[in-house]
Amino acid sequence: MYSTRTERLRAKRRRTRKLLTLLLSTIVFTLAVLAACLLYIMGKGIWSNEAKPPNQPVQQEPDAAITPPSVVHLSFVGDMIFSGHVEARLMENGFDFPYAHVYRLFQQDDYTIANLETPITENGKTAANKQYVFKAAPEVAPAMKRAGIDLVNLANNHSMDHGESGLLDTFRILDEHELRYMGAGRDAEQAYAPVYVERNGIRLAFFGFSRVVPEVSWYAGNNKPGIAASYDPSKAVDAIKRARNQADLIIVVVHWGKEREDYPVDHQIELSRSYIEAGADLVVGGHPHVLQGFEAYRNKWIAYSLGNFIFTRSHEPKTWETMILQASCTKDGDCQLRMLPHHAELGQAVPMDEENGQNLIKRIESLSKDVRILPDGRVTSVPSERD
Repeated sequence: MYSTRTERLRAKRRRTRKLLTLLLSTIVFTLAVLAACLLYIMGKGIWSNEAKPPNQPVQQEPDAAITPPSVVHLSFVGDMIFSGHVEARLMENGFDFPYAHVYRLFQQDDYTIANLETPITENGKTAANKQYVFKAAPEVAPAMKRAGIDLVNLANNHSMDHGESGLLDTFRILDEHELRYMGAGRDAEQAYAPVYVERNGIRLAFFGFSRVVPEVSWYAGNNKPGIAASYDPSKAVDAIKRARNQADLIIVVVHWGKEREDYPVDHQIELSRSYIEAGADLVVGGHPHVLQGFEAYRNKWIAYSLGNFIFTRSHEPKTWETMILQASCTKDGDCQLRMLPHHAELGQAVPMDEENGQNLIKRIESLSKDVRILPDGRVTSVPSERD
């Protein structure tokens, strides 16, 4: 009897354990289903702080394949010479000395453009009959390349200081070191032709022109080496128009103006507007040896003069002020400018301290037309009083 009763108790315990196990399994399964539903609801954004009101479409996540518009980052600097006192400084400190404070900026951008005002030649027998005659040693070319300079403008009033032979030497040495050049050529066709460059999916056309040429004999011609002169803008305008369908961005670097004048003279205004009307997206000037202001024309920027960059040291303090002009341009021709204030020391560009930099920014803003320059150097247009 005892054993029968014991068996009945054991059977009851087994049934109880089975019921408890079944109940526990049911609870676990139910919780798992609820958790999965909750995760699904939250993943859809139906139950969250970002839930949309009824009858409002839920904003979809951006397509991962959509990328911001391409931008090309450019740096422009003013006049560079490597003769006289500058040459002596290079012989003492090395040919990389001019760029000790700026080469990182040049190497971080997509393309760097400078105005080379010294023929690179060892020829000394064909010097021009003029007051200032410059000549640079071949070592300056690889130093420019190491610094990150990519393209130089030769359309100026010194590239033929040593005649056609000095100009041809300059072409040869620049080619040897894979430095591009514009504004001069072995004939007029090459001199007026753009330099095409592609960066970040954007095709750029660079032109170099000069409104300051010492002699007509310097003009490039048929089978004649020389400079792309732009007193009469027709050749330059035609060249820009031809390039308009070949490039996304057209940039003109031009030598013009009156030395040591703060404001552009009439021909600077007239030429810059003719270039923009022909299709240029950005115009950058040099030659006055001082900085001049900015102006926006038809929503395109004009920087009238970048002053000296690597140069001798004159007695006029304004010639010691310079900048690196940064331009960030989109494929549709919209360029945003920023000026970085620098000192043009003897043979070397040196960043300004905060106080001097802010003073220079304010001074260039005062020379500009309908422009505000922010403390960080960004150049912005403001409505004119007549708008």
